[in-house]
Amino acid sequence: MSSPFITIPRGFSYVAAATVSTSYLLFWQSKRVVRARRAAKIEYPQLYAEKSECETNEHAKKFNCVQRAHQNTLENMPMVLVNTLIMGLKFPVAAASICGLWTLTRVMYTLGYSTGDPQKRFAYGGTGALYTQVGLILGSTWAVVEFIYAGL
Repeated sequence: MSSPFITIPRGFSYVAAATVSTSYLLFWQSKRVVRARRAAKIEYPQLYAEKSECETNEHAKKFNCVQRAHQNTLENMPMVLVNTLIMGLKFPVAAASICGLWTLTRVMYTLGYSTGDPQKRFAYGGTGALYTQVGLILGSTWAVVEFIYAGL
């Protein structure tokens, strides 16, 4: 008879720390969006500056880039968190390390994108963020396969 309880593996506290780091990332990005919005004078609830605003306002394109970096992080966050938690049940240190690296690459991605040159998002971390996400997907898949073979 199996136990109705979930056993949390040793080292899972690292997974918790890595997932909490994503909250700090989002908070930092939000603050950058607010500052860029003020500089560009883009009023709420307008999500992005219009093309005409970008042509006449030097801060508008930078605002769009900062906003897009934040939005892209939000779009990827569910996948990163779910895969980190699943992988972390079997491989906690690896999952935490990859998630922490993802957070770091997203900081670099945001800094590059915030220059106003969208191509710099790749040079400053966009590619690394993609590779870490693939690592989390593969790691969580491996963990699920092991759970299935173990009869869990």
